[in-house]
Amino acid sequence: MIKLGERIKELRLRDGRTQDALASALGVTAQAVSRWEKAICYPDMEMLPSIANYFGVSIDELFGYDNDRSKKVEMLAARINDMNRQNNGKDVSMDSCLSLAREALIEFPGNETLTMALASALYNAGYVRRGEHHIVDADGYSIYDTERHKRYPEWQEAIKLYEKLLQTIQDGKLRQKAVTELSQLYKNIGEHEKAMRLAESAPDLTASKPFLRINAFDGKSAVAAGGEALLETVQKSAELMVQIILADGTIQPQAAAEQLQHIEDIFTLICSEQCYGINLGLLSCIQMLRSYYLWLADQKGEAFFALDNALSHAGQLDELRGSTEEYYISPLLHYVRINIGEASADCEFSAELPDLWPWWDVPNQEAVKRQMQDDSRWADWERRARG
Repeated sequence: MIKLGERIKELRLRDGRTQDALASALGVTAQAVSRWEKAICYPDMEMLPSIANYFGVSIDELFGYDNDRSKKVEMLAARINDMNRQNNGKDVSMDSCLSLAREALIEFPGNETLTMALASALYNAGYVRRGEHHIVDADGYSIYDTERHKRYPEWQEAIKLYEKLLQTIQDGKLRQKAVTELSQLYKNIGEHEKAMRLAESAPDLTASKPFLRINAFDGKSAVAAGGEALLETVQKSAELMVQIILADGTIQPQAAAEQLQHIEDIFTLICSEQCYGINLGLLSCIQMLRSYYLWLADQKGEAFFALDNALSHAGQLDELRGSTEEYYISPLLHYVRINIGEASADCEFSAELPDLWPWWDVPNQEAVKRQMQDDSRWADWERRARG
């Protein structure tokens, strides 16, 4: 046991934990933890499993014996997250994904990486199994159907897991992901004050990773970091514009369609020769949503033109998955790598468009879709999409 105190300190610093945090989790005093780390005394034997679980290690690893535990945890988390990504917009293998996550946590109880993987899979499961639903308030604004969302067992379980994780995770990607997804779930079920508390604890926009990375470099590398920050800012701005349009029921369909087209215009300004990279997926979805508003505005021809644009973007994205293009063409982005992400090259986005239309949840979407399907141009568009 001579090295046990050193090992506890090493694991604590590895995870960015304080002595107070460890003491609180174990039900002891910070002074006791300090004495362990200084080898003045040692924890009771019956406490060793709790200490090991807290750090996500085996008792052998707690004593410094190397094994393959961490590699297996990483492998399992990667499999769970990959399966979760495959359930993008529809339930393909959600049961198997959740079962794998639960089995992994039985083998490695309390492991934060696996707990996060399960929480994120549950977050996604609520969407693909039950959907996100909206109602219109007295002022004509779209609001979440919180009473319905509160009954989703997947989201209720996910919230509990995220809240537990945030009690121990100090920093890093896991915490950022937990905060982002938990904030959305709070909104979905109407816990706006809790979501606001999470927002108030976060840094300002200019203190976020994309902007701070600019200060981490100089010269060419700083230009590349600036381009990455610009592209991410436009991406998030586009998503925000869509959210505002969806939430504000007072915006007329014609105006909504125009604003959605402006989103693509913004991307065109910074992406020369329409080299949109991974944003082709977002733009494809935006054009599908635009077709919905154009149909409501009684611009039937323009609605199908928007669907053709959506199909064109999706086709380019499918081609990009197998290409060797590395950088954007734009002078503002020519040091920014095109990151196609985790999308599988075996699955064509184009073929999924008729099923995904209009991507976002909108009022009367099933009725509008039936009307569009009654138009012969829908069958032609679907045939070209399915290939």
